[in-house]
Amino acid sequence: MAQEIINNEDLYEMLDGLLREPEAFWNNFYKDRNKEIPFFKVNGPDENLVSYLENGLLPKRVLEIGCGPGRNAIYLAKMGCIVDAIDISESALNWARERAFSEKVDINFHHASLFDYKFELNTYDFVYDSGMFHHLAPHRRLSYVETIKKALKKDGHFGLVCFNTKAAAKTADWDVYKQGSMNGGIGYSEERLKRILSKDFKIIEFREMIKDPEVNDIFGEDFLWTSLMQVK
Repeated sequence: MAQEIINNEDLYEMLDGLLREPEAFWNNFYKDRNKEIPFFKVNGPDENLVSYLENGLLPKRVLEIGCGPGRNAIYLAKMGCIVDAIDISESALNWARERAFSEKVDINFHHASLFDYKFELNTYDFVYDSGMFHHLAPHRRLSYVETIKKALKKDGHFGLVCFNTKAAAKTADWDVYKQGSMNGGIGYSEERLKRILSKDFKIIEFREMIKDPEVNDIFGEDFLWTSLMQVK
């Protein structure tokens, strides 16, 4: 880490240092695959993602950020998409690669942070984030939005799944740094989330994820927001 703050990246790295080291945390998180974690129990895609494609979203090139064990990347590949899937956890990627091999689909998995991942500008028709955003430190939201905008083609789409206030406390940004902790993730109100995103994205759909206890092969939990957007 730089000792002097001479640009925004130096500032971001300094603020990162006030919080937990993410790669070590997520590697440990994914090591025990038998944890009682809702999305560990389902090897199927998010219900909202399925609805997007069933209702006419037909992306060719897709970037999934924070892909975890690969549920959504595998679904997108099965639907004919060319998928780049990134995660900061090698443990998660090992699991995802095993699943993709078992399902006989080709996915370009990359061990990388979104902020270090190298891509050609305006490459992707669709960027999807299921579960990374609510673990993102407030200062990183700025470069998160800018990176997604750079990744998307003109009129490209962005899909987001993140905690609502049923899942986690609506921790204020300044309190994250006062406490030195994300408290397991930020729970966003609808108003707060739309305020962050609506400047750069046209919101096409915004709703709670649908939980259907009768469906076992699609993931759904009502403590999550889902949103489909288009870059402005």
